[in-house]
Amino acid sequence: MQAVSGPACSRGGADRLSRGRRPRRAPERDRVLSLRAQCTGSRGGSRLELNAGSASATLSAEAAEVTAANTDHPLVALVGPPNSGKSTLFNNLTGLRQKVANYPGVTVERRSGVADSDAGPVELIDLPGVHGLSPRSVDQMITHNALLGELEGDRKPDAVVLVLDATRLRSHLMVAEPVLGLGLPALVVLTMADELDRRAGELRSARLSRDLGVEVALVNARDAGTLEPVRRFLTALHTGGEEVRACPIVVAADHLEGHPSGRPLPVIDVFAARRERARELGRSAGFKAPRPSRFTNRLDGLVLHRLWGPVIFAVVVGLVFQAIFTWAVPLMDGTEALIGASGAYLSGALPDTWFRALLIDGVWAGVGSVLVFLPQILILFLFIAIMEDSGYMARAAVIADRVMHRVGLQGKSFLPLLSAYACAIPAIMSARTVEDERDRIATVFIAPFMTCSARLPVYALLIAAFIPAEPLLGPFLGRRTAVLIGLYALGLLAAVGTAALLKSTLLRGRSMPFVMELPPYRWPSARSIGTRLLDRTKIFLRRAGKVILAVTIALWILAQFPRTPAGAPPEIGDSALGQMGQVIEPVIEPLGFDWRIGIGLVTSLAAREVIVGTLGTIYGVEAEDGQDLELRAALQRDLDFGAAVALLIFFVFALQCMSTVAVMRRETGGWRWPILQFCYMLTLAYVGAWAANALL
Repeated sequence: MQAVSGPACSRGGADRLSRGRRPRRAPERDRVLSLRAQCTGSRGGSRLELNAGSASATLSAEAAEVTAANTDHPLVALVGPPNSGKSTLFNNLTGLRQKVANYPGVTVERRSGVADSDAGPVELIDLPGVHGLSPRSVDQMITHNALLGELEGDRKPDAVVLVLDATRLRSHLMVAEPVLGLGLPALVVLTMADELDRRAGELRSARLSRDLGVEVALVNARDAGTLEPVRRFLTALHTGGEEVRACPIVVAADHLEGHPSGRPLPVIDVFAARRERARELGRSAGFKAPRPSRFTNRLDGLVLHRLWGPVIFAVVVGLVFQAIFTWAVPLMDGTEALIGASGAYLSGALPDTWFRALLIDGVWAGVGSVLVFLPQILILFLFIAIMEDSGYMARAAVIADRVMHRVGLQGKSFLPLLSAYACAIPAIMSARTVEDERDRIATVFIAPFMTCSARLPVYALLIAAFIPAEPLLGPFLGRRTAVLIGLYALGLLAAVGTAALLKSTLLRGRSMPFVMELPPYRWPSARSIGTRLLDRTKIFLRRAGKVILAVTIALWILAQFPRTPAGAPPEIGDSALGQMGQVIEPVIEPLGFDWRIGIGLVTSLAAREVIVGTLGTIYGVEAEDGQDLELRAALQRDLDFGAAVALLIFFVFALQCMSTVAVMRRETGGWRWPILQFCYMLTLAYVGAWAANALL
């Protein structure tokens, strides 16, 4: 592998970037297709000529010169195919200075951060991974519009860092033509340099730099020591001390479709032209594909095996849930002790006023009851991050595809459903990548059945209160772990059954084939995993600090009125809160629930985990001074075993999240599907809870 050289066009010489070449095609579809791009270092610019039959298009573009003289913080977009190492590079450059939000109008994450250069900070945005720029999916639409500066609230990037996997250069180069053809100053970063070298691959980066007309850097995205070319590029953009030019190479690419300068080529011709150009660039750069990894092949032979693959997947899932109830115990005990000690300290330090009662009995009891479960949630996301970074999650999608096809869904539905284990809302939004409309609606309809992280505090509370901590299969599986696995499996079974019902009735149709590029196995990056866990902690605390805090304060206020003749707070059952609960009680009494649980079910419509804070507040207000009951002990006193199981079943099936309903309405374009979904899941939850209480 050779050292990186600067772009040929930046030195003022003209360089022919592409020779006329015809992709092979059937005689009846034969067309005259010439691709010519010429780049110069002068202001004369670049020129493209396209001929497809009688159609022709001529596009002229100025060679852009970008300096940072007029901008304090240059904006640089990171673009690349999925699994190219783009997000790893982003995490390495920005560290913890990241902001995760949503793009306007969609719930696709917008990840931005600040990177250091020798001249000052540079803002980076990590765009969704794409294979092209045609806005055929939400990810490609976001990337396309972001690069053109057409996103609401976002300015056009000053430059682009195109991230490609060096071990899959030929396929990844197909995205280079449309991205570099936009005319923005660009740096091409080839990741997996260590993998290319280790597996005896070859690449002359200087030749590729010459042919593309931009600088090419071979790096290991996980190793900060190899990122110096990227930092030099950011410094040049920021200071303007070194001229940074864009050298557009525009060929028959996705972004030409609908371009005002000419008519689009047929999709098959666009794809063939881009593929042939990518192959030509690879040959010119002396690219030799790395030899297949023996380790990956041998491990895939086991992990993807028709029999052993599902068995291994089941074992991995079992280990995850066992860890949730073993590793998390000391962390949860420590968190609970810290919350209790701080509450006792504040109770003794503050005067006996309404404010102390609000703070201790309301906020501390409610929010603290939820915060105790943060370690379990983080352990769940730790394992998810490890499986994603190692490459195993993609294999799990292939294994799941065998089941998905049997219920009429395509394999692409698995990835949104998998993300629903974190939260149903981004899962519903990410289902936009499912092209078939019937499959997409079926996917978003069943996504809330997946056990999201908001259900975990509810499950953990009830399981710890009613299931003994006894071994079931020796040290390998405990009773509590088995129950938790059963709840996850029950939700999955309901999702699969509902999908089969929908695809055989309302959404009947054939499913699309599933094609997925499997990344190589790699050791997970501790830095990347740590960043993700920190993001999840922020999201959880933000939710606890807003929704749960607001609900607990409102509940405490309702529990204080009407006052007694002596001016004291009423008994909890006689308060406004208790009276509201008693109105609900006849409806839920067949399920074994009392009015306290009824209030919790209503408040959990804001967010499922709110029921834990609600019960914590109710029992905190209800307890006499010095007689504080632990929430688990209070539930053991007021609920029998059948009612506890019924409550678990109810939360498996019920759609206790109004935000999900709102997103569902927006995604389906009306109220028909959200109302059907809410009523269907509520009916299933009520009947299931009634049956559990009656039988147990």
